[in-house]
Amino acid sequence: MKYPPYQKYKSSGVEWLGEVPEHWEVKRLKTAATYWVSNVNKVSADEELPVRLCNYTNVYYNNQIRPNMGLMETTATAEEIRRFGLHTNDVVITKDSEEWNDIAVPALVAESAPDLVCGYHLAIVRPNQRTLLGRFLLRSFQSRAVNQQFQIAATGVTRYGLPKGSIGEALIPLPTRAEQQVIADFLDTETARLDTLIAKKRELIEKLKEKRTALISRTVTRGLPPDAARAAGLNPYSKLKPSGIEWLGEVPGHWEVKQLKWAITFQRGHDLPSEDREEGTVPLVTSSGVSATHSVSAAKGPGIVTGRYGTIGQFYLIQEDYWPLNTTLYSINLRGNEPRFLRYMLTHLSPLFLLNAVKSAVPGVDRNDIHPTKTSVPPLPEQHAIADYLDHETAKIDRMVVKVEAAIERLQEYRAALITAAVTGKIDVRTKH
Repeated sequence: MKYPPYQKYKSSGVEWLGEVPEHWEVKRLKTAATYWVSNVNKVSADEELPVRLCNYTNVYYNNQIRPNMGLMETTATAEEIRRFGLHTNDVVITKDSEEWNDIAVPALVAESAPDLVCGYHLAIVRPNQRTLLGRFLLRSFQSRAVNQQFQIAATGVTRYGLPKGSIGEALIPLPTRAEQQVIADFLDTETARLDTLIAKKRELIEKLKEKRTALISRTVTRGLPPDAARAAGLNPYSKLKPSGIEWLGEVPGHWEVKQLKWAITFQRGHDLPSEDREEGTVPLVTSSGVSATHSVSAAKGPGIVTGRYGTIGQFYLIQEDYWPLNTTLYSINLRGNEPRFLRYMLTHLSPLFLLNAVKSAVPGVDRNDIHPTKTSVPPLPEQHAIADYLDHETAKIDRMVVKVEAAIERLQEYRAALITAAVTGKIDVRTKH
């Protein structure tokens, strides 16, 4: 939908803002709001009073703050409650972040309570209700034009912080309070509509991923669907037999049921002293990816690696020769099986790896616990056929996921542009169109 511009504009006097509607003002935030930075931490003390604490993540992941949203329960002093208690229509913003573009992410306090307190790494911005509406201020912080001022003002290298003074120095376009109400109502309606569309597309992505997982699980335990089996020259109606494993159920009668260690074996990677590394052509695979290429005695590709810690249950197929660099990795001995099929099989078994990992204080996979796991293994020609089929079918699902993700990105970009256009006066939303 296209929205018309205002009839008359004037120069804002600000290069990045350009023209604004003739009857609007452009003011520094400190003239229309008060602001201060919280220092209330999460640690409770016996001599303090119970509070519900609005934390960084509550602001970062929500547009609105309410007392009943499952906030952290802790304590604060009476003075902290007085100074940092949140009021309805306050806007809370992220003051510190590991990323500069996460500075000044806002949330509106839609409902308050006497024990609702703002936590550390956040700033409270309280608008003067005579001239500035909290709902409009929320959208101003969300607009690119206003928010970029805070991102530029943030200081730091590995962690960024917004100086308190920079909050008040930010310039904001300021229509009349009545017009702010109209703009806020419009944006509430339009962003809710867009958010609903985005949520539905995210649900679609989850369903596609569930379909992908179910497809892999079904195929590596029961074999190819009849049409795909027939096309591959296989028996499309193989008789099933009990696997003897409760969670696995029945499997094709000609498949072997064996312990994992007889199908594949997990081998620890090896630490390689830096002085033994020379520039070459063999990739060194670490827990964080491929680090470099060196001349070493390589494992022959293709192969599969997985993490003993951290990336538990994730399996990576490497098509070329490689060297598993350190002992945080398992390199998998394929024992002559089709590596693509094995990766799909292991992906199906990944929940067992995750369950096994939580047994220890530091989650990690012990190959001695995994090797006795029983699974079913088809003959090698059928492994090739299953791998080809799953490569083709999962690629189709993956392409659909990419398309839906691109659609979400476009909706989010439109949402951001709409907010910016409305709060900077580039479009007139005062009448229905």
